[in-house]
This record gives sequence, structure tokens and C-alpha cells, in this order.
Amino acid sequence: MAKSRAGARPSMADVGRLAEVSAQTVSRYFTGVGYVRAETRAKITAAIEELGYVPNQSARSLRTSRTNSVGVLTMGAFNYGSSETLTGLGFAARKANVTLSIAALDVDFEAAEWESDATRALEHFKSIQVDGVIVSTPLPGVEKLISDWDQSLPLITISELQSAEGSAGTDSHAAGWGATRHLIELGHRDIIHIAGPGTRNEALERERGYRDAMQSAGLRPRVLSAAKDWSSDSGYLAGELADPGAFTGVFASNDEIALGFMSSMERRGARAPRDFSIVGVDDMPAAAYFSPPLTTMRLDFRALGMATFTMLHHQILTGERAQHHVVKPELVVRDSTSRVERTSRVGI
Repeated sequence: MAKSRAGARPSMADVGRLAEVSAQTVSRYFTGVGYVRAETRAKITAAIEELGYVPNQSARSLRTSRTNSVGVLTMGAFNYGSSETLTGLGFAARKANVTLSIAALDVDFEAAEWESDATRALEHFKSIQVDGVIVSTPLPGVEKLISDWDQSLPLITISELQSAEGSAGTDSHAAGWGATRHLIELGHRDIIHIAGPGTRNEALERERGYRDAMQSAGLRPRVLSAAKDWSSDSGYLAGELADPGAFTGVFASNDEIALGFMSSMERRGARAPRDFSIVGVDDMPAAAYFSPPLTTMRLDFRALGMATFTMLHHQILTGERAQHHVVKPELVVRDSTSRVERTSRVGI
């Protein structure tokens, strides 16, 4: 006999399992859209009574017609993470025969007055009657933006600052922690962090992970905060500001910043892993071909996009509010890191 999770409120999926029908069939039973055989209706009714299932507000608000379209609002300059996330969204949407309508806001480093542009984009999605909305943002404040959202229109946020439900994101804190722990386990004690842009959630969370790992090991955190974006230029600038004799380990907030930092250090006569070890975040395809190949914390942004669309589409079909999905980082070890015994500080 199918049962709901222990202690959990029975869901539409639980009804479907007990009645041995799909969630879409249960949805048709409640909305009256589409044919459901009398025999099947009887099985669903019996399952509802046995489980004590009560449709939630979202299920009661299911619309009786759909446009097979989803609005996507993405904020910030395109980079590896955002483009891969959109690619994953596109793959999953095509598989479901759903069209994506995309609004892109190119928000600068200061991230000032973006709320009005975002609000206009969301109102546009409502006006064209999309079936659901995805808001992908690296900016703090998305909770305020959607605080009065009409729950009858499904919405999921892609953001580091995840709410209890209706959200998806990567775990940048874990990426910062894992990268720093890798360096500590190799024997490094003088480890600096080359931070990402300070107005972005991911950068703040990666720095927090670095600080937590350093403090847990009794080490002093040292952060270079020169970045205005996620580019190699920001990493190169940090390399010009860093003292090559003051560290043996480096955690860079992303792979691009790591590339710029290594280039700047090499110009100054210091090269990884001979003189320092360095770890990035993302595992962009080019990272395996850096000189040396870059050790990094891999984040599967494409899988994030696919999972987010799947969550939203399920909510559109069933009325069940999505929970949250987190993409965990994976350490990919390459030649840019080595044990501290093989590392010598370089004075310029």
C-alpha cells in the first residue's frame, strides 16, 4: 500500500501512487480538464479518502487552460554559470514541449535600482499568460521582489539564498569550504581568498565558506576584494595587489578569476604549483586546459537548470508547491595544487 512520507502531509503524488495512476490523471480529476474514466475516478476517490488528502491552495487554483510557455527572468551579466543554467532550462523545456520567454537584465556591479526593471518583466510575463515563472538572480533582495506574488501562478527562484520552498541553487558556501579544506589538507596555512564581486550572493557565500574553513582550522582569513565582476581582469588586478611572499595557497572565487590571478603571478615570477597552490570554482571546460590545469570545485549549472524547470513543470501540472533543490560542489583535483612541502614562497 502506498503511503505518504512519515509525518508528511499526503500529496497529490501519494494519491496517484495509491490509486496506481499518474499525477497528471489526479490533476485532471480535480480540475475537470481532460477525460478520466469512471473506474479511475472511483480509485482516486478511494485513495483520497484513505490518505485523508486535502488539495492545497495551489491545487485549487490550477488554471483550466495553459499556454505551454514559461517566463524566465535572469539578472546580471552572462557568464559561465548563468549561460549553463539557461542551457539546462532550455533542454528540459524542449523535452516537455514548452516555450521559454526570456527577459535578461544586465545589472552592473553597483546593482542599483534593478527592482523596477524586474517588476516590469514579471508583469509582462503575467500579461502574456505564461504557465509559470523562473527568476534567476545573483542579487540579494529577491524575496522582497516576490513577497506579494500571486501563488496561483507558479514561480521558482534560482538563488543562493534559498527559501524553504520554491527555490533552487548551488551551494557556494560548500564550494568555499571544500576548496579551502583541500588546501589545508595539503598542508597550506597561509591561504588567501581572491573574492568575487561583493554585490553578488555567490561571491559572498564562497567567501563565507572560506572564512569558516580557515577559522575552524585556527587560521587567519585574508581576503583580497578587488573584483568588480567575475572576469579574468578582476583576477589579474588582484594578482598585482597580492604579496607573493605572503601566501602558499589561494582560493579564487571562480575559474576566470583564478586564470587572471595565475597570469599576473607568472608575470611576476611566481608559478603554480611550484610557488603556490590555487583552487577555483565552476569547472568551466577551459579549466582543464589552463597552464597548469586548474583544481576547482565543480558546480553543475546545466543540471541546476534542468532540475529547476522540472520542479516548475511538476507544479504547473499538479498544483503541488515545489520544495528546493541544491546542487552540491564536487572537488576536481588537477595540477594547480600540491602539498606544501613542494611549495616555496617567492619574494619579488
